[in-house]
Amino acid sequence: MLDRIKAFLEIGHAATAPSGRRLDDFQVAAAALLLEAERLDEHVDAEETATIRALLQARFALDDAATEALLAEAEREVEGSVELYGFARRIKDAFSHEERIDLMEMLWRVVYADGELHDLEANLMRRIAGLLFVSDKESGSARKRALCAPARTG
Repeated sequence: MLDRIKAFLEIGHAATAPSGRRLDDFQVAAAALLLEAERLDEHVDAEETATIRALLQARFALDDAATEALLAEAEREVEGSVELYGFARRIKDAFSHEERIDLMEMLWRVVYADGELHDLEANLMRRIAGLLFVSDKESGSARKRALCAPARTG
């Protein structure tokens, strides 16, 4: 019994996708940051939502059911959180520097999915870059790549 409690505390309340595959804590944290970026302008756009789904599926090689499970778990975490630091710390600890830059590009794609960058979104991106130890130059390069990326299809 003590071992089960210890294991729960070590891995948190990791969700399981319908496929039985455990959703990693860093996947949930990445999805939570993407959801935060989507909601910051107080207008959830269908294109932003579709972009998040496509990015998560591509980044973590998830099927539709696993993506929905990941988004549901991230949603629960976002609802129960009042700050970004916890999500960013999990990403910083689990992702390499290059992977953190890739995540910044994913975030830029979400904030630009509706065709415009709001002041609150720009502020969020600066804060997340700082928390992930991604330089302004690296974030700017990720932003340029996101702007040049082909639009999401399907």
